Amino acid sequence: MPEWILQIFEQYGYWAVFLGVMLENAGLPVPGETMLLAGAVLAHFDRLRLLWVILAAVAGAILGDNMGFLIGRWGGRTLAVRHGWKVGLTEPRLAKFEAFFERHGPKTVFIARFVTGLRVFGALLAGTSRLPWLTFSFYNAAGAVVWSVVIGAAGYLLGHSWESIERWVGRGGTAALAAVVIVGLWLWFRRK
Repeated sequence: MPEWILQIFEQYGYWAVFLGVMLENAGLPVPGETMLLAGAVLAHFDRLRLLWVILAAVAGAILGDNMGFLIGRWGGRTLAVRHGWKVGLTEPRLAKFEAFFERHGPKTVFIARFVTGLRVFGALLAGTSRLPWLTFSFYNAAGAVVWSVVIGAAGYLLGHSWESIERWVGRGGTAALAAVVIVGLWLWFRRK
């Protein structure tokens, strides 16, 4: 495990997991998943408790995603309309995006938790699309619990090999992102 991560955990303990996951889920490109994995590895070596690592990740994920959701709800649509054209997000595309979230929003919120990149922006997109907050909250919390347990367990069980953990979790996130892109392209071409 890199020395910088050990120093962060020596100084902040469980707060490193909580803050890393919270900031990542609020929409900042912070290595939250790495912090969860590192905390679980340290639990493997009895430097932390796995239950507290997982609870810190769940709390950080739920709070961070709610922050991202509120940012998306309060200013996301305005920003998308004003600046979206710079990245190809036109009014008609925004309307399609909102229709997609209307049909598939809950599943998307849950699955985004496991996809590298979508984890950072999923809550912002859900807020922008006007997904009802209670629906978002339920699927967000369910995804946070499942993701924290799965990633925490992987870190704990494979604690002896940090490089293997990073490689396999990174591949899993990349594979999930690729699957989302492929399915999205397939649906787009199918409609065309």
